[in-house]
Amino acid sequence: MMAGMDRFEGRCQLNWWANSSTAFVAEIAVVIAATAGGWDAEGHLISDDIDEHEGLRFLCDLDPAFTLAFEDGSTIPVTVRSGQEGGRFALTEHPGPEHQSVEQRIDPYSAACPGPGTGPAIVDM
Repeated sequence: MMAGMDRFEGRCQLNWWANSSTAFVAEIAVVIAATAGGWDAEGHLISDDIDEHEGLRFLCDLDPAFTLAFEDGSTIPVTVRSGQEGGRFALTEHPGPEHQSVEQRIDPYSAACPGPGTGPAIVDM
């Protein structure tokens, strides 16, 4: 719902995508208000599902870059800062690329793998 031209209150989707098999999609309630320097936003998950809340916190610690999707299909990359009281989180415009590239390879000769039967190590590239 639009509350004047300088404020939006409504439901949106919060998306986090790593690859074709790893994604997080949640419905959120959000309030976005225009400020002199841009905008401020706060939201919370609609669901009371504990796993969804824990998943959001985990992803915020891993990489807080999400996509905020509106009902009209428009999207904006945002940074999500969780940890506010009552499960609320702050959203800010994400300044970097929408997705970060992380490459990993399996190194069977790594020092983290001292001998047979201990398995290969995953090494960040």
